[in-house]
Amino acid sequence: MKYRKVGKSGLKISEISLGSWLTYGGTVENQIAKDCMTTAVENGINFIDCAEIYAGGKAEQVLGEWLAEETVDRKNLVISSKVFWPTSEDINDWGNSRKNISNAIEGTLDRLKLDYIDIYYLHRYDHTTPVKETVDTMDGLIKSGDVHYWGTSVWTAAQLERANAAAKEIDAHKPIVEQPLYNMFSRHIELEIMPVAKTHGMGFTVWSPMAQGLLTGKYNDGVPEDSRGAKSDIMKNILNEDNLSKVRKLGEIASSLDITTGQLALSWILRRPEISAAIVGATKPEHVIESVGASGVTLSSDILEQIEEVLDNKPQWPPTYAPNIYYQDKMR
Repeated sequence: MKYRKVGKSGLKISEISLGSWLTYGGTVENQIAKDCMTTAVENGINFIDCAEIYAGGKAEQVLGEWLAEETVDRKNLVISSKVFWPTSEDINDWGNSRKNISNAIEGTLDRLKLDYIDIYYLHRYDHTTPVKETVDTMDGLIKSGDVHYWGTSVWTAAQLERANAAAKEIDAHKPIVEQPLYNMFSRHIELEIMPVAKTHGMGFTVWSPMAQGLLTGKYNDGVPEDSRGAKSDIMKNILNEDNLSKVRKLGEIASSLDITTGQLALSWILRRPEISAAIVGATKPEHVIESVGASGVTLSSDILEQIEEVLDNKPQWPPTYAPNIYYQDKMR
């Protein structure tokens, strides 16, 4: 396993990391989820990503149970979670206000059975709370020891500018990382988000690097009725014959390198030095092992050119893969 720094911070994480969105605490049995986590650590993964909203808090609970049961040394792990989305009907139970963040971190630490987490992400931008209030609150969590670093998730370039400017103005800890959607079919962050974040010393831990399984080749021969591809509204934007044809051609390139299509998709993401980690999902320990196999794979300029010819796409705004992820209703 290779490790990378998170932006200009001193924190180092495995370039292949394990996530829990849409899997743990929900569709995957708890013991299998724990087996995936154990397999991840055994294969060099030191970063596990979570969020209070995942499975209504159950993903954090499963991770917390695993941390309590396992013999792994917690200090060697990087554990993250996120705050923003409502978890009840209470008027203040959402967003990036001081009250919600302060309440949310207590619940997260309780479910994880931890005294602190390493990275705390703001899961979306809150248009109803002053940025200075949010930044000051995150700074306070770091000073209290509840959190070591903070970051953002699915923020625009302008929003990242505001957060960093606010941190500079009040002499607070700056965000060290952005967690965006990024894969071969969604390259929008290359336009403005990646350059702006890099300017401010932020790294990237990207989600859905294999487009919810499309880039593994699992749908090349059809879409099973009980699969995520058949049920996911997000997948409707990209699961089409044109993209499937591209995935099949990518599979041929991968075969020439003696790697899987999924490993090619991950190594393509890791070609960018701005990327700190690709966060993968896994419903079986074998999935973890396969993803780990992408670590350290270097794609030659010739191979990258072949990939670009197959993709035949350019970064565009808004992202076509999940066009609404940067927008939410005025929550309350």
